[in-house]
Amino acid sequence: MRAIEIEGQGEGARLFITDLPRPVLAPGQVLVRVAAASVNRPDVQQRRGLYPPPPDASPILGLDISGTVVDAAGDVEWPLPGTPVCALVNGGGYAEYCVVPSGQCLPIPKRLSMIEAASLPEAFFTAWNALMLLGRLEEGERLLIQGGASGVGLAAIQIAARLRRAHIVASASSADKRAACLAAGAMQVIDYRDADWVQQVRAWFPGGCDLIVDAQAGPSTGRQLDLLAEGGRLVLLASHAGRSGEVDTRSIVRRRLTLTGSTLRPRTAAFKAELAAALRTHVWPLIEQGLVTTRVCATFPLEQANEAHALLEANRQIGKVVLLIDPDQLDG
Repeated sequence: MRAIEIEGQGEGARLFITDLPRPVLAPGQVLVRVAAASVNRPDVQQRRGLYPPPPDASPILGLDISGTVVDAAGDVEWPLPGTPVCALVNGGGYAEYCVVPSGQCLPIPKRLSMIEAASLPEAFFTAWNALMLLGRLEEGERLLIQGGASGVGLAAIQIAARLRRAHIVASASSADKRAACLAAGAMQVIDYRDADWVQQVRAWFPGGCDLIVDAQAGPSTGRQLDLLAEGGRLVLLASHAGRSGEVDTRSIVRRRLTLTGSTLRPRTAAFKAELAAALRTHVWPLIEQGLVTTRVCATFPLEQANEAHALLEANRQIGKVVLLIDPDQLDG
């Protein structure tokens, strides 16, 4: 099969197409002929040597795919060969074939193309875990989503707005990105590059935020904790702005705050299957009704994976970037 490998190290690492053996099924897995694969920031970090895959994961990039099941282990009841699916994978998405634990597969929502379906899993699995499990978002709470125009950000805005009727402030760096956040369901959007962004959040939420979801961390962590109401929660999805920041631990104790982090890739197949089941029950019907949408801002053939990574590194994307792997399966 054709697949992407990494050549070089650090900032100069590049992606190239090579021939590799097809992956071999293990119990509980299905083999998917990949139609399209989403491009995510962990892929960029892995290419640069900053995000090594877990020991049992495929070294091939790619965390979510769409495609058609072509083989299934004997203990798999669904999905069976011939079933179109999208899936959160443990690496291996940038290839013509990928093995997936069956519980991490989801049906492709009605009316969505293979390209659109490839953009769903990583963003929605991550958003659901951050909001509902770690963030414990309740009805009508005050929510700040940093980086609201990312795939995860737009998914989180929609889940919070549709399922919890949350009061949402999002942050984004351009007028187009801020418009996308408003269209998704945010009531207000700020520019996180503004020197007074903290004051802007306070103006909208004088009593503080109940929940903040952020992927930057670093020096802004302390300021975000200060923005929380009593009993508030800060969920960090990554630490792109730095691995450390100064926080007031006494304030955390006194105001009963929660500071937690989320990394899905090392979690068990059973845990990810629980997330998939929750999404299938609560979010997939909303997608099929057109009440929750996905936004694909750019597509690239597999041969242009480097250009796809460059788009993410320049932070120009709104929504998701998708690699086109099997033209015969693409329907939009």
